[in-house]
Amino acid sequence: MSSPSHSNGNGNGSEPALNGGLMLFTSKSQQELAALHLLERTALSEERARSGSGAASLPNPKKREGMDVAAKAPVLSAFMQGLINPLSDGAASVVDDSFSCCFQSQPYEPWNWNFYLFPLWCVGFVVRYVFLFPVRLVSLILGMLLCLILWSIADVVITNNTKRKEVESRLLVCMCNVFVWSWTGVVQFHGPQPSRGAKVFVANHTSMIDFMILESKFPFAVIAQKYNRGWEGWLQSRVLDAVGCIKFDRNDSSDRAAVAKRIQDHVHEHGSNPLLIFPEGTCVNNEHCVMFKRSAFDLDVPVCPIAIKYNKTFVDAFWNSKRESFTMHLYKLMTSWAVVADVWFLEPMEKLQGESSIDFAARVQKVIAERASLRVVPWDGMYKYIAPKPETRERRRRAFAELMKSSLKKKK
Repeated sequence: MSSPSHSNGNGNGSEPALNGGLMLFTSKSQQELAALHLLERTALSEERARSGSGAASLPNPKKREGMDVAAKAPVLSAFMQGLINPLSDGAASVVDDSFSCCFQSQPYEPWNWNFYLFPLWCVGFVVRYVFLFPVRLVSLILGMLLCLILWSIADVVITNNTKRKEVESRLLVCMCNVFVWSWTGVVQFHGPQPSRGAKVFVANHTSMIDFMILESKFPFAVIAQKYNRGWEGWLQSRVLDAVGCIKFDRNDSSDRAAVAKRIQDHVHEHGSNPLLIFPEGTCVNNEHCVMFKRSAFDLDVPVCPIAIKYNKTFVDAFWNSKRESFTMHLYKLMTSWAVVADVWFLEPMEKLQGESSIDFAARVQKVIAERASLRVVPWDGMYKYIAPKPETRERRRRAFAELMKSSLKKKK
């Protein structure tokens, strides 16, 4: 948004810049000054039209010193306040749409369309799609089959419940390592390694592969969106449920209380795996960090933050579930050169005395965002899935129409 102190193109830098006769100003005094300037230019245009002369010049600023600005201010406020404020809000929303940009992938910029880079790009394409992808796919299938066979054997042979859960947790770690290897994942872990002494870990969320990367390091139980079909749903019900996964249905508002109860039970259960929570509740593009849900911060236990940052040199790891399935997302990763990421396990944080859960969540969010170089925005990620109701849009249209009508009547 331009500053009111910019030049207006006529060489006078002290007057507000009026692009097309209107500018967005933040203060009431600036709006009134701009309105005065606009009215004077309008009057000058009318005078030119009546006289038929185009040589008239702008009024001398010295001649305006005697103008009674205070007398004109109420009229200007009545007219301009009703128009500029809604227009400013709307224009600001268009210019600085900090919500939609949270869920936009990095735009692809072609680099190979010239005579000396194109042959190199063709060689890389052949290597990635003809050699690397088949090897990665076969390795993924064989590794998953082996882990699932061992899982089935452990489920039948081991009768001790505690021992069986421990073995299944280790097998899940192996499965996730197979997935990470299938993308040629290059992951650098920083900070103190997680342990079973901590009960709750929270991390920023870019893709479902966040869980796979973290699970390849340590066996977590995760809170995840419920999948009822596909291979994701089968793995979720067959594998993740066995290690304490807590599923939720985003479209069922009555499910929230039951999920909160299961989270409380899991945290206070002896011998349970540490709980991994993505408090944003949706995948964000790894450039922004949306509002953290308070459920992870109402448990009265220390919270261990995890910051995840992906290097987008080889591939953008953001999963836009509205545009592509997770299978196609994996295909994109497996046909790239590598998935490069840094993961920081940060020091545990506790709620301060007198601090609310919302403030605690915001404090943890700030720590994660600073470590991963993310921009904090005050949006609820659920807005990604919930469109405004038609009656809400209609109500805003009518309110704006009434403002316009009342402003025009006052002008007359």
